[in-house]
Amino acid sequence: MLYATLLGIGLVAGVFAGMFGIGGGLIIVPALILILKVKDLEAIGTSLAALIPPVGLLGAAEYYRNGSMNLRYAALIALGLFLGAYFGARIMISLPPTMVRRVYAGFLFVVATRMLVMGK
Repeated sequence: MLYATLLGIGLVAGVFAGMFGIGGGLIIVPALILILKVKDLEAIGTSLAALIPPVGLLGAAEYYRNGSMNLRYAALIALGLFLGAYFGARIMISLPPTMVRRVYAGFLFVVATRMLVMGK
């Protein structure tokens, strides 16, 4: 059952990644915390580990074939992700568990509120 749950989390995150370019922070981490009761930092680290392989390769290839991709932008964003993930991990690991949860929840709240308020 555990393997099916993990595969299901990955499948849902993959579908949302293909649809909206999201997955780790908005799908995988909350699912690990809420469904499997994984500790917050472990959920974040597990999500990052799952994203290391080219998980978006097939979806990205489809967007590329459709002419819906800017490779230059993607390369620069990837470099930022590479460096930023290191610093983000250092920050989160230095925080107490309660603060990790509050920071993460605050991030999700701000994103959701901004998307609702922005309209267009």
